[in-house]
Amino acid sequence: MTEQTYCDRLVQDTPFLMGHGSLSEQQVDRIILQLNRYYPQILSNKDAEKFRNPKASLRVRLCDLLGHLQKSGERDCREFYRALYIHAQPLHSRLPSRLAPQNSDCTELDSGTVGRELSDRDLKVLRGARRVLGFSPIIVDRHVSRFLLAFLTDDLGRL
Repeated sequence: MTEQTYCDRLVQDTPFLMGHGSLSEQQVDRIILQLNRYYPQILSNKDAEKFRNPKASLRVRLCDLLGHLQKSGERDCREFYRALYIHAQPLHSRLPSRLAPQNSDCTELDSGTVGRELSDRDLKVLRGARRVLGFSPIIVDRHVSRFLLAFLTDDLGRL
């Protein structure tokens, strides 16, 4: 099974993001500003003004933004998800693409499974978990990531 691209995820998540009350106007504006200020090659000033136009409804602006990003390419969709994570973390964790079952080859752990795996297994499984965690793209809060990285680097010599 091939891994889902960010553009595929955006297509899958668009109905959820467009749902009533998913994103507030303030969150959408912050995402647009981040994409414009930090990545002007993704959203030019003209595009940002168009997507932040207060005369248009939030739903129309969001629909236009998501359509623009889907046409732009993989990197732009990835940066949208990064901005969404920063400005709407609870919503980001409930996205359909994150809740959908991933490939079942046990090479990835989601953040909910990490704590259970590390506390319920013996040392042998713990070392295997370190190998998996070391190569898995897991998004965790920055305070937790410090401890996770310290845990991973603590015993790398014996792996």
